[in-house]
Amino acid sequence: MSLPTESYLIGLIGDGVVPSLTPSMHEREGAAHGLLYLYRPIDIAVLGLPAASVGDLVRAARNLGYNGLNITHPCKQLVIEHLDEIDDDAARLGAVNTVVIREDGRTVGHNTDWSGFLGAFRAGLPGAALGRVVQLGAGGAGSAVAYALLTAGVQHLSIVDVDAARAVDRAAELAAMFPGASVEGRTTAELASLLKAADGVVHCTPTGMAAHPGTPFDTSLLEPRQWVADIVYRPIETQFVREARALGCRVLDGGRMAVGQAVDAFRIFTGLEPDAERMRMHFLELIDREEQADQGARAVAGAEVGAR
Repeated sequence: MSLPTESYLIGLIGDGVVPSLTPSMHEREGAAHGLLYLYRPIDIAVLGLPAASVGDLVRAARNLGYNGLNITHPCKQLVIEHLDEIDDDAARLGAVNTVVIREDGRTVGHNTDWSGFLGAFRAGLPGAALGRVVQLGAGGAGSAVAYALLTAGVQHLSIVDVDAARAVDRAAELAAMFPGASVEGRTTAELASLLKAADGVVHCTPTGMAAHPGTPFDTSLLEPRQWVADIVYRPIETQFVREARALGCRVLDGGRMAVGQAVDAFRIFTGLEPDAERMRMHFLELIDREEQADQGARAVAGAEVGAR
C-alpha cells in the first residue's frame, strides 16, 4: 500500500473539462518524480449536475480519499463557501482554482491563475517594461491576470472591456488592493489612444480561439517596441500573437499561463518542485498532437466532400 506522500489522487471539477490537457501534464510530471499520480476530470456537464453541486463534489472527493482538486468554470466562486479556509490571494480575487484536501480532512483553497500568469510573464518576458500596460478583458481570467500584473510592478494599468461598467468596477477593486499603482477602467473607444502610450498589451478575451477567430483589435496599432501577451492557447499560435511577432513585438503565448497554473498547483498538491520547462514541453507536445489530429480530420472531411 502506498503512503500519502507517494501517491496522489487529484480531480478537476468544471463544465466541459474532459478535453483538458491539465490531467496529462500533472500525471507526466508526477511520474517524473517517481509518484503514483492519478488525475481525473469530474465534468458536471457529463454528470448532468448544476454548478452549485460543487460543494457536494468537494465533500465526496474528501470522503473518497482525494488529495486535491482543481476547480474551473463555472465553479471558481461557488466553491469558496464550501471550503474550510482559503489563502489571502484567493480571498482577494474571490476565486479558487486549487483545493488541497489535508490528511485531517480540512479543505484549503488557493488561486494559481494569477501566480501562473506571473511566473509565465517573468520567465517569458524578462525585463519587460512595466510603466503603462493595457489589458483587454475584465472577466474572471482578466481579474487574475490584472492582479498578477500589478503584483509584478505595473505602474499604470488600463483595463478595457466591451462592458465598460465591468471594467470600471474591476479597476476600482484592484486600485484598492494596490494603492501604489494607478488602475483605471476604460472603454473600447479609447483603445487606440491608450495603445499609443503603452509599454505592453495583454489580451484576456476569447477572441482568437478556434470558435472565435480573429484578433481583438487591428494589430497595425501596435509598435515593435511593445510586448504582447495572450492567454488564449487553443491554438497556441493565435493570429494576434502571430501578427504581433511579425511586427517585431516580444510575445508571450497563452500556453505559458496554462502551464504556469499547472506548475503551481502541482507544487501545492505535492510539496515538490516541478520542472516548469519539462511541463511546458509536454504541453506543447499535447497541443501539437491535437492540431495534427484536427488537420487530419479536416483533410478526411474535405476528401469526403470532394468524392460526393
